[in-house]
Amino acid sequence: MSVQTGASQRCTLYTDGGARGNPGHAAAGGVIVGPDGAILAEVTDYLGVTTNNVAEYKALILTLTRALELGCTKIAVKCDSELVVRQLNGEYRVKDEKMKPLHQAVQRLLTRFDEHPVEHVRREQNKLADKLVNAVLDARETALEERRQ
Repeated sequence: MSVQTGASQRCTLYTDGGARGNPGHAAAGGVIVGPDGAILAEVTDYLGVTTNNVAEYKALILTLTRALELGCTKIAVKCDSELVVRQLNGEYRVKDEKMKPLHQAVQRLLTRFDEHPVEHVRREQNKLADKLVNAVLDARETALEERRQ
């Protein structure tokens, strides 16, 4: 994939985190779309056993880090977790102690971009990132099933 260099790179980031059970086996996923609508990168990570909210934050960290590596300078973040979006936009306080370091990590990453609005979107508008999360979790379940046989 080619990425513009030297000029500002506008990217849209779609992120999702999910856990099967809460807490449960969890994964993070993200999709980075360039200014022309082409997918620049897809990122995923299996997170072990954690909560949905931790998975959402870890998905953001993973995707923001990759966007920086790709040279994105102006981003729009689309996330289907209303809680995470409202916390990042200062509408909700972060009360859970284990969430505070994740929230701070995301805030630090966001400051590295010239523009970085964070917007809540409905799950239907976040299908690609959701699909990545489910693929990671499905692959894990398949691997465990194969080991049992």
